Amino acid sequence: RQTLNDPIMRYFLGDIRDLPRMKRAFEGIDFVIHAAAVKQVPALEYNPDEAIKTNIIGSGNVIDAALHTGVKKVVALSTDKAALPINLYGATKLVADKLFVAANNISGGKDTTFSVVRYGNVLGSRGSVVPFFKSCLEKNQGFLPITDERMTRFSLTIEEGVKFVIKSFERMKGGEIFVPKVPSYKIVDVARALDSSIELKMVGVRPGEKLHEVLIPADVSSRTLEYSSFYVIKPAMVFDRQTDLSTTQDGEKGSPVSDGFEYRSDQNPEFFSIKDLTELCKSV
Repeated sequence: RQTLNDPIMRYFLGDIRDLPRMKRAFEGIDFVIHAAAVKQVPALEYNPDEAIKTNIIGSGNVIDAALHTGVKKVVALSTDKAALPINLYGATKLVADKLFVAANNISGGKDTTFSVVRYGNVLGSRGSVVPFFKSCLEKNQGFLPITDERMTRFSLTIEEGVKFVIKSFERMKGGEIFVPKVPSYKIVDVARALDSSIELKMVGVRPGEKLHEVLIPADVSSRTLEYSSFYVIKPAMVFDRQTDLSTTQDGEKGSPVSDGFEYRSDQNPEFFSIKDLTELCKSV
């Protein structure tokens, strides 16, 4: 609020678990970005009820409030962990994805449309690896903890994520899951980008953590379209208001991917080099 203090901005206290508060906050609103979630993987393995209350029930409240107040478009933010989930966080986000896709079937005569944006780790976001490694270096503990030297992740910057989400409002017709084409990185390369000579100590994978992430599973390749800088996963069901999703709202036409196509962080054709990561880490 101190930074973004333009008169157009308003700030509310509230919780997405509180449906009446959501309805009041959505009054007079045209576009909603649903970014609220509890997402710390090990903590949610220990506190599963809290994940369900916020990530699933809270997401349902966003849908109900948007329909109640006549919001035009809603984009929900997903995660690579929602594809082939092995932890509770990913499972709750997969359910949230399905709620938002299916919401296009319950809108009735209202013009509200819902879509999803799914991407990987945001470089430098709270709790992510770069701030964590930097805090380790500041403590002078003499090593960086590495879960597994084989580990890879998708990644994009905060600015890239914001631009992609805003662009999705122009592209969406309702029911799509938008997936940007982004580079991957190796966890050991991030460590080397921050300190090329420090010891790397293998500590093992945390509860519910994957070695590699998937943004598009092979099982949905039959309904995945490729565009110049992103993919679209089409919904599994036919909507009451049938929409051709092969062309985006702003006119770009997609092409079907090959059968069995999978978008995985370890098989990504584009990887950040250590030099790339060194420059990126300076800005985090």
